[in-house]
Amino acid sequence: MLERRKPITLEEAQAKLAALDLPQQVETIPLANANHRVLAENITAAYDYPNFRRSGYDGYAIRAADDTDFPKVFTVAGEIQAGATFDRDLTENETARIMTGAFVPANAAKVIMLEQTRVVPGHPDQVKIMVSAKRDNITPVGSEFKAGDLLIAAGTELNPGGLSLLAAFGATEVKVYRQPRVAIITTGTELLQAGAQPQPGKIFNSNGPLIANLVAESGAVVTETIQLIDDYKLLQANLERLQRSNDLVITDGGVSVGDFDYLATAARDSDQLLFNKLKMRPGSVTTAFVDHDTLIIALSGNPGACYTGFYLFAEPILRRFVGRPSRCQKVTATLSVIYPKTNGYDKVLRGHYEQSAGGYQVHLNGSDVSGALGNLQSTTCLFKIPHSHDPLPLNAEVETWLLPFK
Repeated sequence: MLERRKPITLEEAQAKLAALDLPQQVETIPLANANHRVLAENITAAYDYPNFRRSGYDGYAIRAADDTDFPKVFTVAGEIQAGATFDRDLTENETARIMTGAFVPANAAKVIMLEQTRVVPGHPDQVKIMVSAKRDNITPVGSEFKAGDLLIAAGTELNPGGLSLLAAFGATEVKVYRQPRVAIITTGTELLQAGAQPQPGKIFNSNGPLIANLVAESGAVVTETIQLIDDYKLLQANLERLQRSNDLVITDGGVSVGDFDYLATAARDSDQLLFNKLKMRPGSVTTAFVDHDTLIIALSGNPGACYTGFYLFAEPILRRFVGRPSRCQKVTATLSVIYPKTNGYDKVLRGHYEQSAGGYQVHLNGSDVSGALGNLQSTTCLFKIPHSHDPLPLNAEVETWLLPFK
């Protein structure tokens, strides 16, 4: 008997997912492995930075009392390389040769750039300083950070610049949110394994690599990808196994109302069915449910619908596990090309956008067919055409999601 499902809107489905209490776990990892990981605690400066006065240039350090009556000959008391110190004060008309970034003597008030000095022939321990400097060319202690200042806030996604800052304070490890663990199941007796010979009635599994790479781009860890024939007991056994060691299971196919759509059966028999019918196309059969405290998002087997459903439902969930918002930027764009079809349901189309001084303009990118995948490489956004009896006019405003990594 055909199962009747109650459809809900895209917004209602997203709200149901947003209401889920997702576990966030913290782990400590080496700083070298922390690029694009999300900080789980505020990091503050352990001391003033820089923690000693540093020279801004190669040149000569002088006292304030000697900063007059140029040109003038100074006695060179020593040389201070980067990493070295100078353990005494300068005396009258005495200078120290100093390198960029090096320690400045305690009573030095200014560094004269090397270009403003001259060698004194026959006197290697002397230098003639031609003119004074308008600035002191000395970076003071704590000029960038004082002890206790916030370096990087919790919830920040680290990048190479942030790692450099932490390394400057001697950090070797950092506390971050653990990346969610995701298992992927693609279903369908019609699916061929990669490398097999084409066969009538069979197709290659294109959605498996699609989902796995989208998961990785979203900052999660793919623990396993498996391909199953249409067999309910086999599906059930793998769901139960994967639920025990993953934060999220993403499935593909088997969510419609056919005799072999066993994901629909698993959703119906789960601990908590969130939704199994949407007032949108493509992907109206997209399903989400919770079983044994594990969220399962069951995407359509049609590539276009699978791609769209991932960004609308799975990607925001994966980002929440590490305390970050979706990377999809939601904006209002205007239709630059009329979409001529009318719809009983909202349509979320794969599009291409352009940005100008007047805002964002969007148009359909190739095919709107749910099973089409030729436009996935070049799609840069998704946009929604509301259900209507008449086509939207040119320049109508539409909800648009700008996709990451495009």
